[in-house]
Amino acid sequence: MRYEAPSTTREASALLANAKGKAVVLAGGTDLLARLKSGDIEPDLVVDIKRIDTTQSIKRMASGFRIGASVPCVEIGRSAALKRAWPGVVEAAQLIGSDQIQGRCTIAGNLCNASPAADSVPALIAAGAKASVVGTAGRRTVAVEKITTGPGKTSLGKDEIVESINLPKRPPRTGDAYLRFTPRTEMDIAVVGAGVCLTLNGKGEVSKARVVLGAVAPTAVIVADAANAIIGSRLEDSALAEMAAACEAACNPIDDMRGTIEFRTDVSGVLAKRAAKIAYQRAGGK
Repeated sequence: MRYEAPSTTREASALLANAKGKAVVLAGGTDLLARLKSGDIEPDLVVDIKRIDTTQSIKRMASGFRIGASVPCVEIGRSAALKRAWPGVVEAAQLIGSDQIQGRCTIAGNLCNASPAADSVPALIAAGAKASVVGTAGRRTVAVEKITTGPGKTSLGKDEIVESINLPKRPPRTGDAYLRFTPRTEMDIAVVGAGVCLTLNGKGEVSKARVVLGAVAPTAVIVADAANAIIGSRLEDSALAEMAAACEAACNPIDDMRGTIEFRTDVSGVLAKRAAKIAYQRAGGK
């Protein structure tokens, strides 16, 4: 196995493009190293992107926030500005693994690992995040929901890497939240996850909303009917019930030792309602 640690995205893309055999990208490495140790994967080339300057920092800009692909989640949790703007995204990032894992794991890696149960992904999609993708042909911006195409699969080309995750500037009277259910309180992956972002008008009514479910389908699911159910409301019980029903209808989960299809379906609506209430309060609703 060959190891390379380039200093630019152009060099990283060229290494991937010219690789003979299987090549993988190393950002935090919390998933990749476990798979290497178990023998699940045997790459011919590992491209470590942690030495690339543009992947190493969180930057606040007029357009929002730029989170480098190799920034560990512990640093995301330490960013006061990011927590004020997008608390749901930060909370989701902080749910990935243990304290030790937090020191290495990244939201870009969580996205590109393409697990249906990835915690940061529903929250990022709800917030309208985009990925800055770099390849030998140049740079392109991709909505986060367009990256993962199935379990363990992404839309990235052989030569492409995610350089950063970009969050928009939070609109006025907007709040977000992410909740998940796990059998254990820590060190477990989501049986169901729900991310909600909503914006209020001057009357305290929801004017815009996005509801996203995780771990209930091969990829995170944007539930437009759930969002429509609460638009125009102040999250009255009837609106929340309609939203929950829409979430349940959108589910296509699996049966496994951690949760049945029926359980995951029921919990999706419950979590979405709870997340919506938190987002509503964060947006200034009463």
